[in-house]
Amino acid sequence: MSKQIMSHYVNRDLSWIEFNRRVLREAQDATTPLLERAKFLAIVSSNLDEFISVRGAGVQSQMKAGLTKKDFTGYTPVGLWKRLIKRNSQMVTEQYRTFREVVRGMAKEGIVFRSVDELNATQTTAMERYFHDIIFPVLTPMAVDQSRPFPLVHTKELYMSVLLRKEEDAPEEEPYFAIIQIPSILPRHIPLPVRSGTKRTEFVLMEDLIEKYIDTLFKGYTPYAVHPFRITRNSDLTLNEEGAEDLLEEIEKEIRRRRWGMTVRLEVDKDIDPYALAVLKDELEISDNIVEIDGPLDLSFLMKFAVTLPNYENLRYERMEPVYPREFDETDDMFEVLRERDVLMYHPYESFEAVTDFLVQSAYDPEVLAIKMTLYRVSGQSELVQALVKAAESGKQVTVVVELKARFDEERNIAWARQLEKAGCHVVYGLIGLKTHAKILLVVRRELDGLRRYVHVGTGNYNDSTAKLYTDIGLFTSHPVIGEDASALFNEMTGYSSPYDWRAFGVAPTSLKDKLFALIDREKEHAIAGRPARIIAKMNSLSNQEMIDKLYSASQAGVKIDLIVRGVCCLRPGVEGLSDNIRVISIVDRYLEHSRMTLFANGGDEEVYLSSADWMTRNLNRRIELMCPVFDGYLRRTVRNILFMNLEDNVKAHELQSTGVYQRVTNELAPMRSQFEAKRISRWKSH
Repeated sequence: MSKQIMSHYVNRDLSWIEFNRRVLREAQDATTPLLERAKFLAIVSSNLDEFISVRGAGVQSQMKAGLTKKDFTGYTPVGLWKRLIKRNSQMVTEQYRTFREVVRGMAKEGIVFRSVDELNATQTTAMERYFHDIIFPVLTPMAVDQSRPFPLVHTKELYMSVLLRKEEDAPEEEPYFAIIQIPSILPRHIPLPVRSGTKRTEFVLMEDLIEKYIDTLFKGYTPYAVHPFRITRNSDLTLNEEGAEDLLEEIEKEIRRRRWGMTVRLEVDKDIDPYALAVLKDELEISDNIVEIDGPLDLSFLMKFAVTLPNYENLRYERMEPVYPREFDETDDMFEVLRERDVLMYHPYESFEAVTDFLVQSAYDPEVLAIKMTLYRVSGQSELVQALVKAAESGKQVTVVVELKARFDEERNIAWARQLEKAGCHVVYGLIGLKTHAKILLVVRRELDGLRRYVHVGTGNYNDSTAKLYTDIGLFTSHPVIGEDASALFNEMTGYSSPYDWRAFGVAPTSLKDKLFALIDREKEHAIAGRPARIIAKMNSLSNQEMIDKLYSASQAGVKIDLIVRGVCCLRPGVEGLSDNIRVISIVDRYLEHSRMTLFANGGDEEVYLSSADWMTRNLNRRIELMCPVFDGYLRRTVRNILFMNLEDNVKAHELQSTGVYQRVTNELAPMRSQFEAKRISRWKSH
């Protein structure tokens, strides 16, 4: 039998599954603190929910449309769907095996999940009272019969299917069917009373408690089969932006339509009654991707459980307090500092409060004339938004480009947009057909020598909450060339403007890809000429075929390429004659690796860039993205140090093999865990 030729590319969706498997490995790692292992299990579930509701739904839509064409990695929609279901099923089985291991470990530490049948008399009395006083009033049993059609089942919410009989019913008669939504407004894990003085903490799950007292909801009927289930619907927005008179209203309508999206996954208890399963399949119109779960459905509840559980600090990562950037630490005038030098911040090791403080100072400074900013994902209680409101109310020109299409944050962004408009800000919802993903803040200030522009560009969102959980880079500068480009970028986003000849920036979708290609080709020319030629690039995902081919070409010319790609990577490294000079690693650790930065050796005259963009087709072609150079030599060395620190990680790094499989990096060197090493800021900040 002839050997199958391996594609030059790894499939994007299969690569994503490998990423989620690396997250699962952190939950499986015995050296990870127990409550952190529980959090990683929650992240695996949340990741999978989003993947199924968007990427999985997309593949299903292609199948329903009858598409049979192979993608550039060699998969048809049907072939890919079968592979996705199989790999996801394997991962879920592994996830729940790990869950049981973590639960056993927590029990040894005194954190116990009890079955309702194991409760003592005191606990039983307390839980019966809790059910009748707190849970029962919130529950709504929904019967399904000729007069009551099957109700709307919300995506990613937990339900219970209930089969019932009357005493007089013959055994062969069809049972009565009903469903109950588990109220997500109440805690999923309910604390149990324990003896005073004991060091144990015990819980029962709400669905187990509801099942225990389910008969109180159906007087005159006998429930005989009660099983949890959960569905995932197609949650991708399908907007007709061209025909929308009001984009905000159109997105609000689309969010409501999500409730009725196609069912793409059904999760059920492994022991579910066959009749109940048949009803669910028929009513929810789903025939495959039915996942039988051996344990509690939807482990994402473990995140809140692990975060809110008091005490047990020995079962968590050591607390890490971000330090305030030393450049701003002893001044009340951030403008004075930035007139003298650029400042680079590395989050979460350095505090995001400096960004908030800068905007607050700008809002109150009488010499500031205008503030312009992009907002993609904003936290629930954003001081940044309040500062923008204050600036507008004090008469400053405030322009905010709010991206309403930030997936799953649409409703929050709509609320912020309305608040900003009410305060007098000019709110722009981006350009038709493009998401505004660039992270940039521009402040125009009147000074003795004329107007000066102060700019902050970042790799992460202006979100003080995620800035504590993600690794990101932010640059403050008053460099005039960057300031001019920043003004031109906002003019393009808010008004009519001919294509601009960018002096510093690379901007998608017009020039970023071409600029990156030119920089890669320049390294190729240096390599051919025998000059220093190297590329080190860090990003979240790499899936654009043209970009991959460009990197393959550079590798074949002798350019040494190191890629630090957290998630999806469709490039296949280490293939003889194709990608011999390319190495790909992924780091999954305590913080979500989110920064995008690139170093080009440039024949010995190194250049360094920060960017909002991953090297994906959507980022390069369908989003407003920004890549900004770091001009200051001191800060270039700082970025270089961070990149090399990542490349030397031999504790939490995995290396992508030519087979598409990731293997943990191991070597004889001293252990190097880049995220923990980064806490020692003096090591990576250049001198």
